[in-house]
Amino acid sequence: MNLVNMKMEELEQGLLMQPWAWLPLAENSLLVKAYITKQGYALLVSDLQQVWHEQVDASVVSHRAKELNKRLTAPPAAFLCHLDDLLRPLLKDTACPGKATFSCDRVDEAMILRVQSELSGLPFYWNFHCILANPSLVSQHLIRPLMGMSLALQCQGRELATLLQMKDLEIQDYQESGAVLSRDRLKTEPFEENSFLEQFMVEKLPEACHVGDGRPFVMHLQNLYVAVTRQEIQVRQEHQGTGDPQPSSSTSPQGTENQLLSQPEEPVSSAPSLPVTEKHPTGPSGPVKRPQLSKVKRKKLRGLFS
Repeated sequence: MNLVNMKMEELEQGLLMQPWAWLPLAENSLLVKAYITKQGYALLVSDLQQVWHEQVDASVVSHRAKELNKRLTAPPAAFLCHLDDLLRPLLKDTACPGKATFSCDRVDEAMILRVQSELSGLPFYWNFHCILANPSLVSQHLIRPLMGMSLALQCQGRELATLLQMKDLEIQDYQESGAVLSRDRLKTEPFEENSFLEQFMVEKLPEACHVGDGRPFVMHLQNLYVAVTRQEIQVRQEHQGTGDPQPSSSTSPQGTENQLLSQPEEPVSSAPSLPVTEKHPTGPSGPVKRPQLSKVKRKKLRGLFS
């Protein structure tokens, strides 16, 4: 495997292990996940109707940066570092205000996600040119993880039902031994799983499965999503180590580059040069410390019975 393919594979795997974030825009909202290293970036965007994707290396970043930011001069690693700084608050904490303005345009089947901020006191523009994701990518990042999450939650529900039934047997044993509940308001009926499920379907399901704009999925289920995708990667690597055949998981987009959009700016006599900083990828274990761009007891259980 050559160096370019290794870099692309690193971006693909890194993107898979990232959680989804909710990006509110003026016109709508999007689900976004991204993985950025000093070698390039991979981005996935969805409006719950379609999924778009872009994956580029440092050479594309360098060319696009020159087209959009003629007054800024820096190596691609510096631009990638700045993009990571802009996206990190969004992807890690939706309550944290970011330093960038986002907007999007639809061009045929493509999407352009525009970012505007400042870099070293000058306006900074970036356009993510996203094309429709292929079915393999959608399966890898949405269908398979969501199926895995559903199975995990079903297993969790069965374990909880078994635990409740064991608790009922424990309470029954206390009662047969002469124990009396000290507070009547804490009395419950024995748990009946089938009745509970029927009642849940009628009373709770409509609200529980309301997808809305995707924000509940982002806010409450990303820990499980990341755990499931990591498990998927681990199983795949184990199979590859034993030589077992695996379904193709190629997610490299073809023709990710559309015509670049130029940002008109007034010419200046000299362009400030930005220092490049060593940038490390955002790994699945969390962000690591990176240089900044310079300017030019669990509680003891108590019984219910006295």
